Amino acid sequence: MIRPGSTFGILGGGQLGRMIAMAAAELGLRVHVYAPDPDSPAFEVAAAHTVASYEDETALTDFAQAVDVVTYEFENVPGATAAILSDHTRLAPNARALSITQDRFAEKTFVADLGIPVAPFAAVSTPPEYTEAVAAIGLPAVLKTRRFGYDGKGQAMIERWDSGLAAWNDFGQAASILEGFVAFEREVSVVAARTRDGNFAAYDLCANEHRSHILDTTRVPAGVAPQTEREAVTIARRIADALDYVGVLAVEMFLVREGDRESLVVNEIAPRVHNSGHWTLGGAQTSQFEQHVRAVCGWPLGSTRRLGRVQMQNLIGSDADRWEALLAEPGARLHLYGKTQARPGRKMGHVTRVFPEGG
Repeated sequence: MIRPGSTFGILGGGQLGRMIAMAAAELGLRVHVYAPDPDSPAFEVAAAHTVASYEDETALTDFAQAVDVVTYEFENVPGATAAILSDHTRLAPNARALSITQDRFAEKTFVADLGIPVAPFAAVSTPPEYTEAVAAIGLPAVLKTRRFGYDGKGQAMIERWDSGLAAWNDFGQAASILEGFVAFEREVSVVAARTRDGNFAAYDLCANEHRSHILDTTRVPAGVAPQTEREAVTIARRIADALDYVGVLAVEMFLVREGDRESLVVNEIAPRVHNSGHWTLGGAQTSQFEQHVRAVCGWPLGSTRRLGRVQMQNLIGSDADRWEALLAEPGARLHLYGKTQARPGRKMGHVTRVFPEGG
């Protein structure tokens, strides 16, 4: 068990790292953040930081030896980086979870092998493979790079055969995956935590709305049938257990409706705290960031009780310029990430609103 007063290491210095660092400090931990960008927002709230690349073996070793445990805020950590850290300190979530979830084909295969529904999929690394994939899956479909995609980057809707090859060329002919299009009603997600000894706690299922492929608004409750919500939590637990996962993860799913019947199709796994869980910061008894720290340190998990009906809205680009009006809004809780420059598509903060249940 990691005790208060220990040093908690975070790989990555963005807004997720910043909010994890703040939660860790409130629990009496000393935080050390490692990131290559000297302007990383998480540095401002950490007791110590290291500016170095994720390929710098000497700096990584020194960092690992200076902390008692390491977690990460994003899934695109190089495998060699995870291996170096694991050799010198405790890493959570584990390197296997990282490896599986940073490759869309490996992730889809993993989930499908658990017997959990996913969209039909096939690997695409050459033009002949693309032709075979389209023949097997049909169109429309979605072409995605296997790695480094987020907020709609590295993916394209394919409705004609030739547009798929054009998109693949636009991706630099990177290893990709073709997924069958799922006619979903909405996207939902489960944010949950698991400890080393298998304790598990999930937050209420939330419904997500996107704008220009970036999460815009999350609402809780999700407005689905109780049995659908139970199934979503069961899916998240099966995935976490199969990964021997430690920490907070999010499982994004498509809700499909056929008449009165609801079903779920897993879209992606995020091995970290997640944007759709930001509502828990002020909207739940324990935030996802505190919960992640608790799980990684081997502490008891906190209550996931929701404090009312909750809406979380991202502040993207110039949206953050409304900070004064948001501060004046009764009941709104504003969180800004300390980023110095607002750019289109850049997440600058979020605002959480909690309403009385049933009101």
